[in-house]
Formats: sequence, structure tokens, C-alpha cells
Amino acid sequence: MLLANFSKFILETGTDEAGRGCLAGPVTAAAVILPEDFENTILNDSKQLSEKTREKLRPIIESQAITFAVTHLHPNEIDEINILNASMKGMQECILKLNPVPEFIIVDGNRLLNAKLGLATTFGKQFSKAEIELLKSIPNQSIIKGDSKYMSIAAASVLAKTYRDDYMNAIHEEFPMYNWKKNKGYPTKEHREAIRKYGVTKYHRMTFRLLPEQLKLDI
Repeated sequence: MLLANFSKFILETGTDEAGRGCLAGPVTAAAVILPEDFENTILNDSKQLSEKTREKLRPIIESQAITFAVTHLHPNEIDEINILNASMKGMQECILKLNPVPEFIIVDGNRLLNAKLGLATTFGKQFSKAEIELLKSIPNQSIIKGDSKYMSIAAASVLAKTYRDDYMNAIHEEFPMYNWKKNKGYPTKEHREAIRKYGVTKYHRMTFRLLPEQLKLDI
């Protein structure tokens, strides 16, 4: 059974991301503050839930949450600052969107959310000094496998996954040959064969190993 709270602060937010291991599409982050009396027996880590169950949970989370936020960080930004930093930046952006401001943050993984702040980037949001100070001021705790332990992180994982799936379904219509509607940009055999046949798109992450073997130029 998932736990309701880690810190004992009422305004505790859980945050998580989806799509770190994909070859194409954004990494999508979400943050959720749930009310103290929130209960749901089917909520779990989004990876343990069927697509149908995730879609059922999303409106429940959105309607009952005190506040929530979702952010996409796109391939150009991922390629510039790397996927780990992009994942953390996405979660930081979500925290800044929350109203009310959380009193405590729990984040899935082994890295504190405010470990690296204000990365100078060509693409995406630029944090102001005030935003950086706000993020620094909120105590936070990283929790390994937190999405299978705490309701707010599990709720964030569901939102991140469903919003990212919606995005991938939309860009599938633009490039149907990659079948993103099914593989969601993950490195499946089908996806890699499509890259080999059709090349890359603006949605592919160019710093990722898109094909198993190293490509060489004939000189």
C-alpha cells in the first residue's frame, strides 16, 4: 500500500518523469500535491499499470489534487544539457508552476531536486534568480523507487506518462513510419529499423545511440 506522506508537511509534492530512455520525443515531468485525505486503491507506479488504468486515474488525480503541473523538455534541450539534467530541470519547472508553493518535495530517484539549478541553456526556460532561490528554499528528499512507495510520486508518474503518451500519439500522425503511437519513442527493434530506413527527424535525440552499431562515414 502506498504511503500518503514522507515529511509530515501538508503541502508535500511528489515529482517524477517519463521518457528518459527514449530515442525520440520529450522527457516529460510532473509534480502533484495531493490532499491529506486522498485515497485510491489502484494508484501505483505508472510502469506497473496498464494504459487503460493510467487513463482512468488521470482525471481522478487532476480533479482531486490540490495542484499539479506537467512540463515537456524537448530533444534540442535534452541534447544540450543531457537527459539527466533535462529530467531534473523538467521537474524543477513543474515545482515553479505549482500554486500553492509546496512546503516539501519528494522526488523519485537518488538525486536531490535542487542539486543543480539554473543551467544556462540555448533552448527552453531560463530560471530567474528569484526562481532559483525559491527552489533552493524548499526542502526535498530523493527516494529510490519512490513511485512505488508514495502516492504523490505515483500520481506524478501517471500524469507524466499519460501526457507524454498523448504527445507521442500526436507526432505519430506527422511521422507514422516510426510507429510512435505504439513504441512511444523507446528503442524497440521496429523503431530502430525505421531510423535505419528513413533516417532521423526533428524529434529524435541526436546525442543518443539511435542505432546499435556506430555509424561510420565513407571517406
